Order: sequence, then C-alpha cells, then structure tokens
Amino acid sequence: MFNFIPSIDRYIFRLVVLPMLGVFALAASLLLLDKMLRLFDFVAVEGGPIGVVFKMLGALIPEYASLAIPLGLLLGILLAFRKLATSSELDVFRAVGLGYGRMLRVPYIITAVLMAVNIALVFYIQPISRYYYEQLEYDLRSGALGASIKVGEFTTLADRMALRIDESENEGRDLKGIFARVANSKGQVLSISAREGSFLATKDSPDTIILRLNEGTIVQDTGSQTPRVLTFTRHDLPIDLPAIEEFRGRGDAEREYILPELLSIGWNADETEAKRDASQASFNFRLVEVVMMALMPLLAVALAIPPKRSTSALGVFVSIVLVVSYHKVNQYGEDVAALGRVDPFIALWGPFVLFAALILWMYYRVAFVPGGQAIGALEVWFAKASKAVTRLFRRTRKSRADMVASPAE
Repeated sequence: MFNFIPSIDRYIFRLVVLPMLGVFALAASLLLLDKMLRLFDFVAVEGGPIGVVFKMLGALIPEYASLAIPLGLLLGILLAFRKLATSSELDVFRAVGLGYGRMLRVPYIITAVLMAVNIALVFYIQPISRYYYEQLEYDLRSGALGASIKVGEFTTLADRMALRIDESENEGRDLKGIFARVANSKGQVLSISAREGSFLATKDSPDTIILRLNEGTIVQDTGSQTPRVLTFTRHDLPIDLPAIEEFRGRGDAEREYILPELLSIGWNADETEAKRDASQASFNFRLVEVVMMALMPLLAVALAIPPKRSTSALGVFVSIVLVVSYHKVNQYGEDVAALGRVDPFIALWGPFVLFAALILWMYYRVAFVPGGQAIGALEVWFAKASKAVTRLFRRTRKSRADMVASPAE
C-alpha cells in the first residue's frame, strides 16, 4: 500500500513515531495523575460525587496535550536520531549522500500535522474546555452537583437546620442514625432523631427536597418547662435548598477566548488598554508556543548525536531542560505583557528569536561543521564528572571492603 514511499522514510517514520507516542502518553499521564490526586482531595472536602473528578480531568486533557505534544515530538525525533547515531547507521546514510535535510523530511511532515493539531487545541478547544472546568469547579463549590451530607459532622442547611448522620449509603441518598435540629419562623426549635431516612425530590418545587424519616422521635422546645415529645413511624421534613447563582459567562479570563475573540478584543480601540494588553499577550503566547514547534526537529538532531565512541544521553536531559525553561520564560513574558509593562510582541517574540538563534547555531555545528558538537563542552565536562564520581564510588567500595576484611582490634 505504501510502496511509493521510500524505504528510508518509512524506517525513519517508525523510529520517530513509537517513542513520540510513548513520551506523549507518559507526559500526559503524569500531569493527569498529579492533578487527579488534588481533585480527589478537593471533591472529598466539598462532599461532591466522585464522578465529577473524571469530568474535570477530561476538561484538562486539551491543556495538558498542548504541553505534551511538543515534548513528545522533540524526544521522539531525538531518540530516533540518537539510535541512528549510536548504531553507526547515521554514518552510512551520510556516506551514501543523505544529508540531514533529507532525513528530516518525514519528521517535518509529522511536525506540520502536530502543529495543526496544536493550533486547534490552543486557539479553540482549550479555551472551551477550560471554561467547562471552571464551571464544574463552581458547581462543586456551590452544591449544584448534589454535594452529599458528610458522615459524622454537623451540616448546616438553609441557615435554619443542622443535620448529622452516622452512616450514608447509595451515594448519600439513604441515611442512618439521623439527628436534626430545626428552627422555625416562630422561634421554636425541633430536635429530631430517626433510625433511618432518605432524600426525595419534589415535582412542584425544584428548590425544595423532602427528607423522609422512619422510626424516630421529635422533641419540640416551646419555651415552657416541659417540651413536647412525639414519636413517629414516618415523618416528611421539607428542606429548602440554598439559591445557586448562575455561573458567569465565558471570557472572564483571556485564556477562555477563542482565536476570533482574541483578535477582536486585542485590536479593538473601543476596549480598555488593560483588556487589549491581556488579549494580545494571550494571543502572542499561544502563537509563539505553536511556531516554536517548527524548530523542534532541528533541536532534536543537534542534541541527539553524541561524540564518537560515546553513548552519552546528556542531550536528552538538555533538551528537556531547554524546552521547559523556554515555556516558563514564555509564561513570565505573558504575565508581564498582560500587566502592560512590556509590549506583548517584545515580551514573547524576543525570547523566541534568541532561542531560535541558539537552535540554528547548534544545528549548524552538527550538520555543517566536521566533527562539530552542539554541546561539546558540556559533554567533556559531563564525561570528566562521571569518571570522577565513578572513581569516588570505587574508592568508597574498596575502603568498605578493606574494613570488613581487616580483623577487629
């Protein structure tokens, strides 16, 4: 089916795609797992349903994917060319006239596809999903998702009822060991205890639910010396739900705007200067993050090739540090530009030009300078440091062995 594709391109495609997908899945999983633990704690404190955790994680996938895609692309290409270099296949390709430009044809096709995916993520999908995440968080805090009654604690409902239960089943709908203290408009206080109960919805009023109690006692404090005591087999207690304000509209923060909205606000003279600065900063931040992906193949090749007769993986470590550091610099530039302290174009495209110049220089050293190394000085220092640590470790092991072998005095 794909016989029209040169075998060298198919080979490089396989070398790049497998580690790229692995790195992408690993990075996204680590980010989601870290957030999952925090969300479980948050939902548990708020008393909400566990299912909302997975909805919130799903809303964060586009945001984390926009970070994991460039990293997966970089490491996929880097590991592919590192394998070619350490197995001497790269020397064979160069010897038969295949330059780096020819070998980067397939990686750049992959890069173009991923850049299109990332554009859709950061300019359209991510703002909508971020707004959905904020809405879920608001609903959880306000109780709109049906927060459950916390077992063993007093819960205040509608500012006139205190409720405590000993056990909860069926996701909080069936309760056991119930105690409620209710104050009415006349100042009378009812203390109610019941063996079990359940929540029931009402058709007439969506703002009111019924707490149906079974086998209990009501003690009514009328203000006199002798309270009234009543026993019941079943008693329905209406509970007024607190009013929940409607969640705000999308666009409270610039990261919730899609591309047409950013362009409309950022260059609209009728908007305030602060609003324009924030929108332009968000637009340039998203754009520069996508454009930088075009330089990832060059950076990967520059850091993938270790010195001759060396299997050093220092380039992998340096590539991760460079990409993460550049992302953090962009975030700082966006924050500064949003405050109006620096022009958004300078704050975000200035670091891009410097980083791009560094990448082009590193690629030139590897591709066009005979025997050139992009991080040759770091490789030399790393090799000396590794040897020093190895010697120190061996001396320590030898000293311990001598102490064990020598007789005790």
